[in-house]
Amino acid sequence: MQHPASYPYRTAREDLRIPLADGVELFARVWRPVTEEPVPALLEYLPDRLSDRTAPRDAERHPWYAGHGYASVRVDVRGHGNSGGLPGDGSEQETADGVAVVEWLAAQPWCSGRVGMFGISRSGPGCLRIAARAPEALKAVVTVCATDDRYDNDVHYLGGSLLAVGMHAWSAAMLAFAGRPPDPKYVGDAWRPMWLERLAAVEPPLHHRLGHQTRDDYWRSGSACEDYGAIRAAVLAVGGWADPYRDSVLRLVEHLDAPVRAIIGPWSHQYPDRSLPPGPAIGFLQETLRWWDQWLKGVDTGVLREPALRSWMNESVPPATAYANRPGRWVGDDSWPSLDVREIHYGLDDVLRTAGTPSDDRFVHVRSPQHTGADAGRFLPFGGAADLPSDQREEDGRSVCFDSVPLPEPVEILGRAGLRLRVRCDGRRGQIVARLCDVAPDGSSTLVTRGVLNLTSRRGRDRVVEWTPGGVEDVGFELAGIAHSFPPGHRIRLALSSAYWPWVWPQPWAGGFELDPGHSALVLPARHLAADAGSPPVTFEPPEQAAGPHAHVTEPLTERPERQLIRDIATGEWRLEVSPGHGGPLTYPDGLVYDEHAVEEYRILTDDPLGATTRSDWTIRLERPDLGWDITIRARSELSCDAAHFTARSHLSALEGGSVVFERDWERRFPRTAS
Repeated sequence: MQHPASYPYRTAREDLRIPLADGVELFARVWRPVTEEPVPALLEYLPDRLSDRTAPRDAERHPWYAGHGYASVRVDVRGHGNSGGLPGDGSEQETADGVAVVEWLAAQPWCSGRVGMFGISRSGPGCLRIAARAPEALKAVVTVCATDDRYDNDVHYLGGSLLAVGMHAWSAAMLAFAGRPPDPKYVGDAWRPMWLERLAAVEPPLHHRLGHQTRDDYWRSGSACEDYGAIRAAVLAVGGWADPYRDSVLRLVEHLDAPVRAIIGPWSHQYPDRSLPPGPAIGFLQETLRWWDQWLKGVDTGVLREPALRSWMNESVPPATAYANRPGRWVGDDSWPSLDVREIHYGLDDVLRTAGTPSDDRFVHVRSPQHTGADAGRFLPFGGAADLPSDQREEDGRSVCFDSVPLPEPVEILGRAGLRLRVRCDGRRGQIVARLCDVAPDGSSTLVTRGVLNLTSRRGRDRVVEWTPGGVEDVGFELAGIAHSFPPGHRIRLALSSAYWPWVWPQPWAGGFELDPGHSALVLPARHLAADAGSPPVTFEPPEQAAGPHAHVTEPLTERPERQLIRDIATGEWRLEVSPGHGGPLTYPDGLVYDEHAVEEYRILTDDPLGATTRSDWTIRLERPDLGWDITIRARSELSCDAAHFTARSHLSALEGGSVVFERDWERRFPRTAS
């Protein structure tokens, strides 16, 4: 931590409203250095509310930036928090508003006219979308744990398959968040009519996502990967190997024409200075300050002399659902793709022979029980005790596995592993799930990375091409990017399955697929073991944060397990219950009491893909005892299926002082066009 007394500047904070052309005003909080000289502005712009949900996180970084010579600005997007307007689907209008905010900031007398943007998760892609509009004042961006592809690298679809674990739970969360009212402390008596207008306009996000099951114009709009050349601001892309969006970091550093550098650490879906598992944390604020000083103040800080990609090379570890600090080391690659990374091809027929099962151009049947994937871990880890995948031996037993011989020397990989498979399928639809594991001499299996291919999207995510039953085709796909060092004596395992619940929604066809190992291969991106010889070490400073006021946490009355798996032996049903663990109520320095709880449930029958159902329940309570203000929001999202349709059910209710003021239910059926 760094105390404000040690900052180069004293700081001041104020709340203000930013006017938009249509008369809507956005609520903003500004931390500024006390100086007569104009300074650059930094903008963090997102739907999460600055007066409650992100306030503890905001207090760590915005005052720090102000103390180091920047006007650091936090803005609630339209229809959220204490901003005016109605909530939307989060792309075109939100982006246009963001451009207007950048231009407004640049025009303020306290601003030098140069603006930077930073953001994580939902605000990370927003930075890229706004940068693609190329407002003149926007000179630099720091995007963290952000997607550049809304369709195939987000919480909706993976490899062309519907993400059961992300789709409905994300929709329930967004429905609950959109239902929260403005705070009377900041908007006065107008809070109630603003709230009721918002509630009347809310639509479950699940409807939009299920209505577009292939990568059509809905997904292309706002995806930075559609036109990397449109981004002219300098981009620092940051991610974590435990975060599902790390592939976007690799694509950005490879494809952007603008100045770009990338950092991928061991982290989960968090800012890298927050010391949440898995660590180690870094001095992220200091690193971004170098980025801002370079592009917003014209100071040569040496950022362009850093390697194009700095990444954490994970060492082999026993499987665990959390690591306080993941063993490893920092490595640097001066270009990406790196000249020090080459492809190594492992033929699956050779692997089978080492296992004592000769193959003469024969097919191996892969037909997994539907609960395969129960040990997958959390799709979007936030640093919880049950986030990461546990020992994969049970999952391996539900899959078809191909093992290397015990390695005679280390093998280090950096990038995206690939598969080239010859497949036969007797159904019109199906999917292939691949897991790459590190198998220790004691037999324990640690998941390294994984990937999915929906067979109907094998010729492109923008189309559905059904399989010809009984037909044989060569298919290929990549696994998520990773850096991992396999030590001598360990084995590299490729595990293939036809199911992966609850990450991937099961296809109606449960017959699996057949694989010809003699015409199939695993392709590993092997990094040269001497790649770092003669290069300066990659280092970061220890974390610093502002030592501002934080919310007081009250211990919850009861604690649910973060994840528990329940098996009904008689019926063959498996039920996964997830409680993300938001903790007890938070009491903020301004008197607000904020509390939220979520429970997710995933059910599947081991032999019936049509038995898949999901449910997510959210409850949010906001209370100001001094004003007699007491609000509760309840949201629910459910998803089920038959062979031809998905059925989505959603519910939203809002209570004021215990009395219901709004309630609505939705039910819609969607044809299963791709998933």
